[in-house]
Amino acid sequence: MQLVINSYGTSLRRNGELFIIMVKDRKVEVAAKKIQSILITTGVHFSSDVIKLANDYNIDIVMLDKYGQPYGRFWNGKMGSTAAIRRAQLLASDNIIGLEVVKNWTTTKLMNQKKHLEELLKRRPGKEEQFEPAISLIDNCILHLSSLNGNIKELGQKILGIEGSAAALYWKVLGKLPPDEFKFEKRSHYPALDPANAMINYAYGVLYSKVEKACIIAGLDPYIGFLHTDNYNKKSLVFDMIEPFRYYGDKVVMKLFTGRKCKKDMFYKSSSGVTTLEKLGKDLFIPIFNEYLEEKVKYKVKSSKIGKTRQIQRLNTIQAEAHTLANRLIGKETKDIPEIKEVEEI
Repeated sequence: MQLVINSYGTSLRRNGELFIIMVKDRKVEVAAKKIQSILITTGVHFSSDVIKLANDYNIDIVMLDKYGQPYGRFWNGKMGSTAAIRRAQLLASDNIIGLEVVKNWTTTKLMNQKKHLEELLKRRPGKEEQFEPAISLIDNCILHLSSLNGNIKELGQKILGIEGSAAALYWKVLGKLPPDEFKFEKRSHYPALDPANAMINYAYGVLYSKVEKACIIAGLDPYIGFLHTDNYNKKSLVFDMIEPFRYYGDKVVMKLFTGRKCKKDMFYKSSSGVTTLEKLGKDLFIPIFNEYLEEKVKYKVKSSKIGKTRQIQRLNTIQAEAHTLANRLIGKETKDIPEIKEVEEI
C-alpha cells in the first residue's frame, strides 16, 4: 500500500517493524512490510528511526509541496544497476536511441490524449464538432512525429512544438467539460490559476515521484534526459518519461470534475489568482487515484511476436518502462516486460 499523510501535525514514529501514526487522539499501526511508499503532503513530525525502517524495507519517503511538486525524498542508497547503464544513457542523448525513445514516449502520449477524447465523446453523443478537430489534429501530429529522422538535439524543439500543438487543443476541449464554476481556458502549470489545473498539477506531482523512483530502481540517472536536457539540477529524464503516463492523471481528474465530485471548498485562490488544492481536495483525489493505479490492465509483452500479454497494475507499468529502457541502453534483450502501447483496460 501507499501510506499518505496529509493531516498537519501528524506524528510518525517507529515501534519495532511497525510505523505508528498519531493524528490528535487517533493512533494507527501499520506493518512496514505492507508499505511500498510514504507520501507526506503537509507538516509532519518523524524521526531518523522512521527513515531507517523505511530504508530497511526499501520504502521511499516522498514529500510534496502544496502544489503537488516533490521537493525532497529519502530512498535506499543502494544502486539499482551498474554504471554501464548511466554511461549508455549519456551516449544515447546524442544517438538514434535517444530519438527513438523520445518519439515512442511522445507518440504514446498523443495516442493516450486521442483515446481520452474518444472515450469522453462516446458519453456525449451529438458533440462531435467539439471533439473531432482535436482528434484530427492529434492524428496529424502522430504522423508528423513518425516522419522525423535525424539527431535528437536537432529535432528536440520540433518535437516539443508538435507536442505543444496537440496539447493546446486537447486542453481547450477538456476545459469546457466541467461544470460552469470549474471550466478553464488552458493549462496553467506552476502556479495553477484555476481549480482543475491545481488538481492536475497535484496529480502530475504524484506521478513525478513514481517515475523518479522507477528510474532509480532501474539504475537510470533521473538527471540525464533526451528531450528535456542541459538544465542545471533538473531531473530531465523524469520529465521525458512521465509523458506517456500523464494520461493517468488527466483521466482521474477530469472524471472527478465532470462527475461533480469537486467542491469549491477543496481549493484556495489567493488575491493574485494562484489556486492550490486544499486538504479536502487531496482527501478526495488521493484514494481514487491510488485505486485507479492499482487496477490491472493487459499489456503486450515487448519480447513477444505473437501478441502475448500480461496483467499488471497500472502503477507497475511505470517501473516496467524504466527497466525496458535500461535494458535497451546496454543492449540486453527485454524478457516479458510489458509494452507501454496497446493497453486494454480490464
